[in-house]
Amino acid sequence: MMKQQRARLTREKVLDAAAEEFSTQGYSRATLNAVAQRTGMTKGALYGHFDSKRALAGALMSQSRQVWEEMRLTRDVPGVGAAAVLEALVLDLAQRLKEDVRLRAALRLAADVPDPATPAPDIFSDVQRGLVALIRRAQGEGSMAPRPPELVAQLLLAVLHGAPHVAFGPPDATPDDPAAYTAAWRLLLDSLTATP
Repeated sequence: MMKQQRARLTREKVLDAAAEEFSTQGYSRATLNAVAQRTGMTKGALYGHFDSKRALAGALMSQSRQVWEEMRLTRDVPGVGAAAVLEALVLDLAQRLKEDVRLRAALRLAADVPDPATPAPDIFSDVQRGLVALIRRAQGEGSMAPRPPELVAQLLLAVLHGAPHVAFGPPDATPDDPAAYTAAWRLLLDSLTATP
């Protein structure tokens, strides 16, 4: 039991280190040596948990898809309008991307598909499909302007992908001020839901 718990904790440590490496270096420039250095392990010990860089990337992508699915199921409940669900999900996702290096890494990995012949599960595509479906529902409910749903989803994803690298608010504001961050997202969402 203790050995299994130690192995699980080590695996989590490796995933965090890999996420840091992938989010900053991308798939092609990330190395297992760098991941091993971040954990303080030898490369051989790392291979005991993941046999390749591809396996590490796949584990992060798979885990992040589960995180997205849980977020979606938590927010998209009966009786809540699609525009409200969309707003809540986008705000949640934006906050998660600021705080969760594994999710940031998964989005970066989705852009850096390691092997086009056998692509890993793609969180980027999952999120895009989910956003498009919500946008269509909101438009059908009359709570969102009739703009091309795919284009709106792509815009949201582009901003989500870049938002963790931007300091929102006036120059004298506290860095990472949650109120400024939320206000920026509300401005974008309000502009997308307004009638043209």
